Amino acid sequence: MLSSLSEWFWQERLWLPPNNTWAALEDRDGLVYPHARDLLAALPVALVLVVMRLAFERFVGLPLGRLLGVHDQTRRPAKPNATLEKYFLTEGWKPKEHQMAVLAVQCGLTLPQIQRWFRRRRNQDRPSLTKKFCEASWRFSFYFCSFFGGLSVLYHESWLWAPVMCWDNYPNQPLQPALYYWYLLELSFYVSLLITLPFDVRRKDFKEQVTHHFVTILLISFSYSSNLLRIGSLVLLLHDASDYLLEAGKMFNYTHWRKVCDTLFIIFSLVFFYTRLVLFPTQILYTTYYESIAKGGPFFGYYFFNVLLLMLQLLHVFWSCLILRMIYSFVKKGRMEKDVRSDVEESDSSDGEAVPEHLPLKNGAAARPGAAPTDGPRSRTAGRLANGHTPAT
Repeated sequence: MLSSLSEWFWQERLWLPPNNTWAALEDRDGLVYPHARDLLAALPVALVLVVMRLAFERFVGLPLGRLLGVHDQTRRPAKPNATLEKYFLTEGWKPKEHQMAVLAVQCGLTLPQIQRWFRRRRNQDRPSLTKKFCEASWRFSFYFCSFFGGLSVLYHESWLWAPVMCWDNYPNQPLQPALYYWYLLELSFYVSLLITLPFDVRRKDFKEQVTHHFVTILLISFSYSSNLLRIGSLVLLLHDASDYLLEAGKMFNYTHWRKVCDTLFIIFSLVFFYTRLVLFPTQILYTTYYESIAKGGPFFGYYFFNVLLLMLQLLHVFWSCLILRMIYSFVKKGRMEKDVRSDVEESDSSDGEAVPEHLPLKNGAAARPGAAPTDGPRSRTAGRLANGHTPAT
């Protein structure tokens, strides 16, 4: 049964262009070709990356954050209340006003007290600033090394500068060791992201993030098995080009280096739009849709690969719309209210609760916990990166 299923799954007409066989891609005469079984190494490498991340965040990210002035805000815990806690866990953490009025009667509290309880209870479940900084610093470190490492691998390759050459003599293209290790590292990283996703800072675009990770893993796995490493490597490099800028911007936002944060946000936006909305459709999608079948007919793998790339492009458009909304606020209002993808920490100045990250700053310094808000202007991108980040792939 399993052998029959495996034989059907690996049919050459599904994975390879017409008139090509798996036998032609067997290692011979010192030439090595990619094989699907090689991808199994990504699982233990992903677990190693998870361990490395835990060690990095504890021994590098945390001390670095403290050195740069990242401090968690003091949060007042919600007073124990069984009725409100049950409602919070079962019905939702943001009840409407008439629902809070009913709860106030049941608990013998005033409406402001009920509102204050839910604010404080929501804040208890929100990630701390230190956790956000550590998470951003780990991803920055990986994306930075991955981008420049991948650039060094591909810099002297002809297909980096002329994507049409990805299809020269395809699929009979030997595997280069450096490209294999970089490809394996990228796959392992995205697998590790899925493993740690339940413990990471949760965004409003959580479903889009999960979709992106699954699509990326499918793309890497399928492109490796079908020996589409050339075009696949261009997709990976193109995405890494803006990701490390995003994570760097978040890090500087958490440290309240506003001018650096603003500059990085502008650079990130330009790179993101150029790579995801210009280069990706005009170079990647064009060559995979048209130039890839110039010397042969389409096959199942051709349609499957292009559908996955199209899904990536749709995600690019979705995230670009979010960035444009932030840029609109930047241009028209002169400030960013908040990250449209993030859930910001709430406060009540009359209660002396912690001042949220997106409140106005004065003279470039962060407002102190418990201090009254000033009338000074906000940093242009501080609010946009506060408690979250712009889309990453």
